[in-house]
Amino acid sequence: MTDNDDPGPGRPGTDYRTLNRASWDDRAAAHAASPDYAVERFAADPAHLSEVVRFDLPRLGDVAGLRGVHLQCHIGTDTVSLHRLGARMTGLDFSGASLTQARSLADRTGAAVDFVQADVYDAPDVLGGGFDLVYTGIGALCWLPDIRRWAGVVAALLRPGGRLFLREGHPMLWALDETRPDGLLVVDQPYFERTEPVVWTEGGTYVSTEATFTHNTTHEWNHGLGEVVTALLDAGLELTMLHEHDSAPWDALPGRQVRDAHGEWRLTERPWRLPQTYTLQARRR
Repeated sequence: MTDNDDPGPGRPGTDYRTLNRASWDDRAAAHAASPDYAVERFAADPAHLSEVVRFDLPRLGDVAGLRGVHLQCHIGTDTVSLHRLGARMTGLDFSGASLTQARSLADRTGAAVDFVQADVYDAPDVLGGGFDLVYTGIGALCWLPDIRRWAGVVAALLRPGGRLFLREGHPMLWALDETRPDGLLVVDQPYFERTEPVVWTEGGTYVSTEATFTHNTTHEWNHGLGEVVTALLDAGLELTMLHEHDSAPWDALPGRQVRDAHGEWRLTERPWRLPQTYTLQARRR
């Protein structure tokens, strides 16, 4: 991505959800058609799981029979994967175009998954509570301006004893300048949550595609790891697991990384320098 000094349509006063939803709507079909999401493999192989869910299987444990909700589910590949592991899943996203692709995936695979269009902050009002599992995958929290409000949503959705399972891009990774030609790892963006968004204008997307897009301005926020944990604790959850990983399921730093046997990307040189993602689990007290 490239930082945009002249936000244009992202000027102050523009609702971030309107801008971000337009961007996701614009890209949903291209994501579903890209080999990176492997929609055709989902349709052909009833045992196939998304790379994100498969990576965390040792930590996820048995979800069979659990009533779960996947927040910010996009085109539903992680949601369908959790369904294939036996959970009774609902997917929620604010992008209608994304949910069109998610419902198509569920139809093609015979997955009994409900998909609901709503903003994540409205999830308790739309879905109620009593869930055994709240799941959130990579690249979700950066679209939300208030991590404490999000933690309150998670707590409201969960039954007592229910758990949150989250894998997310590490805030250290989000804070780096990913475009430097000299290969240095330089912190250039906010690590901590700030009121004002980082405004980006970027014409592509993170999957392999030849599609072109027209809605290219987005508003994003970073949330420090301590901010995420503290928000969950204050919302009435207890932390039961936190693992930082030196890898990510996409090439976050092109030209500086190598893909491993599990499909994850990590730094070619001294990968232990950088946490790229983390997996967190917390239970509602």
